[in-house]
Amino acid sequence: MPHNSLIKNGKYFVAPQNFSGNFKALFSRLAAEGAGRPVDQHGLADGPWTADLLVEAISAIDVNRDGIDLRTVQVWFQDNDHGISSTNIRWLARIFGCNDPEAASLWQAELTAAKERLTNERKAAKRKLATKALVEETENLNVLTFPIQGFSLARRSEAIFSGSPLDLPSSIFAGAVALGFSSYFLGIHNVTYGDTDATLKQVGFLWAPNWTFLFMVFLPLFCAFVIELLVFWKNEGRLTFLTEAERTSSAGDWARRIKGSSYTYWSVFLICIGFAGLFQWIGVRFVSLSSGGGDYAIDWGTLALVRPDVISVPQAFAFTGFAYLYMCICFYLLFAGLILLYTLAYDLWDIASHSNVASEEDAHEVSLRVMRGIFRCTLLGIMVATCMKLQSFYLTSSGTSILRWLVEDMLSVLRGSEVLNPENTFRRPTHYTSLLVTLATCTPFFYGSIRIGLGSSFHEASVKMTAIVALLTIGYLMIGAFAGFSILLCVGLLVAVYGLFDPALGKRTESKRKDNQVVS
Repeated sequence: MPHNSLIKNGKYFVAPQNFSGNFKALFSRLAAEGAGRPVDQHGLADGPWTADLLVEAISAIDVNRDGIDLRTVQVWFQDNDHGISSTNIRWLARIFGCNDPEAASLWQAELTAAKERLTNERKAAKRKLATKALVEETENLNVLTFPIQGFSLARRSEAIFSGSPLDLPSSIFAGAVALGFSSYFLGIHNVTYGDTDATLKQVGFLWAPNWTFLFMVFLPLFCAFVIELLVFWKNEGRLTFLTEAERTSSAGDWARRIKGSSYTYWSVFLICIGFAGLFQWIGVRFVSLSSGGGDYAIDWGTLALVRPDVISVPQAFAFTGFAYLYMCICFYLLFAGLILLYTLAYDLWDIASHSNVASEEDAHEVSLRVMRGIFRCTLLGIMVATCMKLQSFYLTSSGTSILRWLVEDMLSVLRGSEVLNPENTFRRPTHYTSLLVTLATCTPFFYGSIRIGLGSSFHEASVKMTAIVALLTIGYLMIGAFAGFSILLCVGLLVAVYGLFDPALGKRTESKRKDNQVVS
């Protein structure tokens, strides 16, 4: 660094030189030269900076009420990858600028640029290490410390979510499209039934949100977000908390963590395939179609009972069988994704609590990205449950179509009237199923909030996320509970959609603005 030094405010001043190195190199030179140190009788710096001297100088700044920890300053002197916070850059700029506002502003810009170069170098090194580790693990899979014996549902399920972000979502979407085309060929895509024109009720397959929006939009997005978060955690986030020696065994440790939940995966698989799929199809479809009636409201699946001119009973058996098989597989994938989110949150908490490798800034960045990913998945899971309950409640209501039913509910508040629903004894098993989906969906989010978010630097973001999840959940619970419930539901859905597009909830822009502040 060329010398361009003078005395400013009784201290040894070194002017910024547009240094091209990273923060560590820049700080090391400035500390060695004693920039910002008091001058002796010869006009030279009174020795280089030490960690103790720098702590004393920063703590003496009048606007710095909290001071600074000695360990934080010691990290700056060490040859490591740890960075520096924007607040501490501000204090260093004051020191190196000799408490001169203009000089401090110039040094803050210089230090910030050097910090960005260090961050970019660190990220590039992590990507290189992650790629190298992945290649080594692929080539030496047979020497990993965890045994691979036979079929493992847990590992197979995790592998499904570890591939391309498009494969699984597009497969789910394709299955929904295939069912939609099949319903069109059978003539049950857009069909009504009733005694008179005034009481005709729309029960077409394509009008059911729990078979259209659910499988064409919400569930594919859910799987895409789970895959994105899982790939990030395995290839980047997890490695942040590990030493170079530990990174080589990261894949094996994660695989053992997944295998430890094998009983959970099998339990969910049996419930989804056996009860939600087979038993529900027998109870709701097979028995009703075989006996000519039942305790369930008429919809596209039992339309053969009231509109045999549209679809026959054998056709209904076949179509509902394929539909329920597709449904139970998709719901297993939903619950498997939730198990992975829970496992990921636990893994993050466990590693972070026992690791001293990651800097506070890196740990914050990784943890916040994980929580935002879980937050997105939680919103989509509650939307899935909302579609299920909406369709179930509509079928037992007096509405003639689900859209008209929701609009009339909104208008009833403006007119001061109430939409009357007929008394009926129809069973609503989907109410119970959707409640289970909601509870299961919220579990990883609240677990992650407690383990990672609350009582830490995430508190503000965690409160906002929790408020949105609570609003959407209340909207789900209040479906059909009172006149005007659809207004609350729409507000919750609009806020949730905003959360999907901007899970940072405006925080990212604010942080960038704060980082660009200079000392005046």
